[in-house]
Amino acid sequence: MTVTIRDVAREAGTSTATVSHVLNSTGRTTAETRRRVLAVTKRLKYYPNLHARNLALGSSRTLGMIVSDIENPFFPAVIRAFEIRARQRGYEVIVSNTNYEPSLMKRAAERMLEQKVRGVAIMTSEMSANLVEELIGRKIAVAFFDVGVAQEHVSTVKMDYLSGVRQAVEHLCHFGHCRIAFVAGRSAFRNIKARQVAYVDCMRALGLEPGPIVPGNQRFDGGLAAGHTIARMKPRPTAVIAMNDLTAVGVIKALHREGLRVPQDASVVGFDRTLLAECCIPSLTTVDMHPDLVGRTAADALHDLCHSEKGKQYFMPLQLVIGESTGPVPNSVEGSRQEPVRGKAPGVSEDSVSTSLRAHEPNQ
Repeated sequence: MTVTIRDVAREAGTSTATVSHVLNSTGRTTAETRRRVLAVTKRLKYYPNLHARNLALGSSRTLGMIVSDIENPFFPAVIRAFEIRARQRGYEVIVSNTNYEPSLMKRAAERMLEQKVRGVAIMTSEMSANLVEELIGRKIAVAFFDVGVAQEHVSTVKMDYLSGVRQAVEHLCHFGHCRIAFVAGRSAFRNIKARQVAYVDCMRALGLEPGPIVPGNQRFDGGLAAGHTIARMKPRPTAVIAMNDLTAVGVIKALHREGLRVPQDASVVGFDRTLLAECCIPSLTTVDMHPDLVGRTAADALHDLCHSEKGKQYFMPLQLVIGESTGPVPNSVEGSRQEPVRGKAPGVSEDSVSTSLRAHEPNQ
C-alpha cells in the first residue's frame, strides 16, 4: 500500500500543508511539530514524490549535470565533487551522459527540462544552440565548461589550456626533446580542439616545428592506435603529448607492445590528472585540470545564478604534475644533468616566450 502525504498528516495530527512545509523546509512550524512530522514520516516510510512536487511548483531543488563520456575518469571526479557541493547547498543532483552522440545530447537536455531543474552544468561543448536557448529561455541557470560567455542566466568555467600545454612542452624541451608528437581528439569539439591549437602555438613560439599531430578519439583505443602509429614513424618522435590521460595510457601501452620503453625511449605526457596518472606504470606526467575544483565551482556557479541572474566567468589555472613517464631525450646528454622533481612543477616565468604565447592564445 502506498503511503501518501495525507496519511502522514492524519497520523501527525496536522494538515497536509504543514507536512509539506516540514519536508520542504518552507513556512513556519514549531520545533515540536517538525519533530512529530519527521517521526511519523520515518515510521510510515513515506517518500515524497519529488517529480510531482516539481511539476506543481514549476521548479525544484535539483541541479543537473551533462557530461560527454562517463567512462573518462575525469568526469566521475567532476561529478562527485559537484554532487557533494550541491548537497551541501541543499540540492539533489541528476546526471546525463551524451557519449558524444547528438541524439543522447538532445535527450539529456530534454530530461533536464522534464525534471524542471533549477540549473544545469553542461560539461560538454557539443550542446546545440537551440537546446541551450530553450534552457535559458525557461530561466534555468546554466554553467558551461570551457565554452560560451557569461551572460544573464549563464556562467562559464574556463580552463587555461595554453598555460597547461606550455608547461608540458617546456618540460619536454628541458629534457632535450624537439620532435614532440601530439595525439589529438575530435576536432569538432571546441574545448578539445583548443588543446591542439595551444600545442601548435607553443611549439612555434619555442622555435620548434609542430607535429606530427596524430588523430585520436579521447579514449584508450584511440591512444592505442595512435601509439602504434607513432612507434613506427621514421624519424620517430622522442616525446608525445596526449590530449587526455586515457589517450596517454593507450599510447604507453602501444609503445610497450612495440618494444619501446617509457621514458627511456619515448616520453609521454597526459592531460587531466585522473587516477589513471598515478595507477599507470610508469606514473604519468600530466597536466592537472583539478576536476574536484571544477565540480565544486560548477555547483557554486549554479547556486549563485539561482539567486542572481547575472552570470560570471570562473578561471581555472592548470599545473603540470611530473611523474615517471618523462625523461631525457634518448642518446642525448642535454637535459639529463638535472633530475626532475616529482610532484608539482614550478611555475613558468613570464618571459618573452610566454608573452608570445599569450599573443597567440586561441579563441575558445
